[in-house]
Amino acid sequence: MGFTVGEHSARHMRRILRIYLASWGLSGLTQAAELALTELVANVVRHVPGRGCSVLILCGPDGLRVEVTDCCPDPVRVARGEDGELGEGGRGLLLVEAVTDRWGAEPTATGKTVWFECDAPRREPAGR
Repeated sequence: MGFTVGEHSARHMRRILRIYLASWGLSGLTQAAELALTELVANVVRHVPGRGCSVLILCGPDGLRVEVTDCCPDPVRVARGEDGELGEGGRGLLLVEAVTDRWGAEPTATGKTVWFECDAPRREPAGR
């Protein structure tokens, strides 16, 4: 489902994400996933004309995957200068990188999808 996001949209999306994570028994991923989702939505608000996007929240056997798809074909950039110093933009993606197990961006026919994954905690076998 596509929708237009605004300044307060991330708050509502975090609530929805928390509900899904709790129902899937993945509440331990909430803090990292909320931060990463907030950053991806903020990028849409800041950089996508019209602020349109869709969000997909998936639970798989290995954990969580969240995808944010928009209509802006501009590539995702993590702002680092030649000397490794941070530029003015792109810091949010460094946070996504820091709190998730994997993230990336893929072009689509009409824009791009930026995604992240958080691995489910490993469970010890019973009796150990």
